[in-house]
Amino acid sequence: MARKDDGVNDRMCIVTRESGDADDLIRFVAGPDGTVVADLKRTLPGRGCWVKADRATVDKAVAKKLFARALKAGVTARPDLGAEVERLIALHLAGMVNMARKAGQFVTGASKVDQAVRGLAALAVFHATDAADDGVRKIDQARKAASFAREDGMEIPSFRLFSEGEWETLLGQNAFIHAAALAGQAGEGVVKRAIMLEKYRGESRVGAHGGAGLPNQ
Repeated sequence: MARKDDGVNDRMCIVTRESGDADDLIRFVAGPDGTVVADLKRTLPGRGCWVKADRATVDKAVAKKLFARALKAGVTARPDLGAEVERLIALHLAGMVNMARKAGQFVTGASKVDQAVRGLAALAVFHATDAADDGVRKIDQARKAASFAREDGMEIPSFRLFSEGEWETLLGQNAFIHAAALAGQAGEGVVKRAIMLEKYRGESRVGAHGGAGLPNQ
């Protein structure tokens, strides 16, 4: 939850001046060293301000020097703040993937993913951006078949966020080419963060595109 100084009435993007749900905005605060810090978990103390959760808007807030005015402090927003936020979202996603894996709510490998999709156990599927087209196509066929079995007729969403090497950077030996998030709190957390990363990058929700990769360290 947002802190008391950031109530619903104050949850307005400092760039677009539009109010929104907390899940569609990113909270920023002034760090101890006077730099602007992204508060993705909305738990850091002090006065905060909100920016629409997409890279272009964060970059605009930096370029127009809007953080100092919003935070009412002599803060400095680093030029690479937009990339840093993307890196943090990716790390949060990786952390949730590891949590879901431990909870039995994240499976990897084409056969396990296919089984989870056809058994309607998968909340979403994930492919490395450099996954072979044939493997992706087979799982897409399973997604289409599963949509006929679902009451709502919707296809299970598919994400292509990182290459296998980039997943390895994030997850180490737990990197994958094909994976699926399963029902449960941790699995839902994976999907929520994946959607947030797509939105931040300005990508479509179809998930059939290639990801933008990890931002430069």
